[in-house]
Order: sequence, then structure tokens, then C-alpha cells
Amino acid sequence: MQRIEFPLDGHDFVELHQLLKLVGVVDSGGAGKHLVASGAVEVDGVVELRKTCKIRAGQVARVDDVEIVVTG
Repeated sequence: MQRIEFPLDGHDFVELHQLLKLVGVVDSGGAGKHLVASGAVEVDGVVELRKTCKIRAGQVARVDDVEIVVTG
């Protein structure tokens, strides 16, 4: 499994579809929205269908074999 650490760099949160774009899982925010809506994304082990779900430091998003750890 590939593990990616994403630092929030002073921000409180990042929206899920933007996180997927920023780490390179998808090419655009729109593609991120479609991926989330398809049920392919988990946050902290639970399928997340809200495209604009706020992801905060300490949370982990998972898509296929990619794990994204959000740090503060």
C-alpha cells in the first residue's frame, strides 16, 4: 500500500475532493467529486460519500491501495 502524508500547513481542514487532487490521486477536483460519489473513498475506515467532507489533521483517507495521512 502506498502511503502519502499531506500537511495542512496551518489550515484547519481540506475538502475531501480537493485532497484527492492535491496528492495526485485524481487530475481535477471534478474527478475527485466523482470518485467520492462512487463510494470508492474511505475516511477513517468508513465509506465517505460527501464530496466536501472536511478532512482534518489526524484523519486518514484511503482509495484503492493509496493511504493519505493528513498531518497538522
